[in-house]
Amino acid sequence: MTLPRRRFLAAGAAAFTAGALTSWMPAGPSDAKRRPRILLRPGTSQHGNIGDIAHSPGALRLFERHFPAAEFTLWPVAISPEVRKNLRQQFPRLKIVDGEIDAQKRPTTPELRAAWTEADLLLHGSAPGFKGGPYLPAWRAASRKPYGIFGLTSDPISSIVTRPEGGTLAELRRVIAELPAGHLRAPTHELLSGAAFIFCRETLTADYFRRQGVRSPVVEFGPDATFALQLRDDARAKAYLGAVKLEEGRFLCVIPRLRYTPYHTIRGEAPTAADHAKDAVNARTSEPDHAKLRDLIVAWVRGTGLKVLACPEMMYQVPLAKEALVDPLPEDVKKNVVWRDTYWLPDEAASVYAQATAVVSFECHSPIIALTNGTPAFYVRQPTDTIKGQMYHDIGVSDWTCEVDQTTGADLWSRLKLVHSNPAAARAHVREVMARIATIQRRMVEVARTAIAAG
Repeated sequence: MTLPRRRFLAAGAAAFTAGALTSWMPAGPSDAKRRPRILLRPGTSQHGNIGDIAHSPGALRLFERHFPAAEFTLWPVAISPEVRKNLRQQFPRLKIVDGEIDAQKRPTTPELRAAWTEADLLLHGSAPGFKGGPYLPAWRAASRKPYGIFGLTSDPISSIVTRPEGGTLAELRRVIAELPAGHLRAPTHELLSGAAFIFCRETLTADYFRRQGVRSPVVEFGPDATFALQLRDDARAKAYLGAVKLEEGRFLCVIPRLRYTPYHTIRGEAPTAADHAKDAVNARTSEPDHAKLRDLIVAWVRGTGLKVLACPEMMYQVPLAKEALVDPLPEDVKKNVVWRDTYWLPDEAASVYAQATAVVSFECHSPIIALTNGTPAFYVRQPTDTIKGQMYHDIGVSDWTCEVDQTTGADLWSRLKLVHSNPAAARAHVREVMARIATIQRRMVEVARTAIAAG
């Protein structure tokens, strides 16, 4: 498989015609004895979303566990000072470089240029879509060094333009299976085909790429790198739980979400026509969606006598949790519900989730962080979310996964009650699921290691 890939990369370099880059970027490492070097480019911003923030440390832990000889340089997207500091503390050997790719397809900063020169592999991190278009053509033109992709979801149809109301995973699966050959745009197809490996964080993306004829030698299911996260702040979590009087194993975490994240509001931007369409969907669906979580909270508090923590995955969900979940509750229930009134980072969230009985979330990554820390987690998928929710079926937690439009608060309570009545069995199931994920993710690293060795 190595020789055809090299011929393809060579042809791709000619096609993208950025030959000037070869004057500064060598084709490969000059010293075979030095540590292998990987340049990690996250697919998402690392600010205001603990799921996106968790991608990179998850990938770093995964390689630390299975390929400790590798040296990593992180080329972040919109990283906050607090997250940057946290990463340096958790990974003392990690280098972080900033910069972009200019119109001449050259890195804009000396440190990024040096990282490109030194890296043996460029790794596209977990993302809700393929983000390599702006920089992979330059990488291919500059040398024959490999690049690969970890934890990618590529949803070919779910957008405000094509499906403003979204659809269930079953509906989307049928539509995607019927897409004609050639549906995947040619430039993206060429870049994906040039990858040494592509690990998709759910099987729908992998199946779609194969049906579209993507020629990468490895196109497989590879769960989100957040499943490898080993990031905790037990001291901060202990202090917080003590302050709000939540006891280990005696509270439920609930995470709200609007069907479309209001990015224009978060960024203080004037809304576009697409933003107005998304706002209309949110206005129509927020109350019925969150009413189901409130029904679950009422059933939990009255049925168990235990407490609830309403908490965020994204920054905008701090006020949303109060407005949509806590404030409308009956008074007898509300006194047993704690509103998390500040945002947090993945390490504190992980330590809090680890102490909970379970996590129930409209968001996709809080359940991952909970499962990674041994806690049963329920993902309630909204139809406007991407096909990434298929991942929960792929890893074996279908019983804890449902579509919001096909469930009720009573349905959620009937599932959660089983976890509450037998927490030991539920946590044993989590361990089994995580063991299967660990096996798959070890292969992901081994494939990346082989790609580096093949050069």
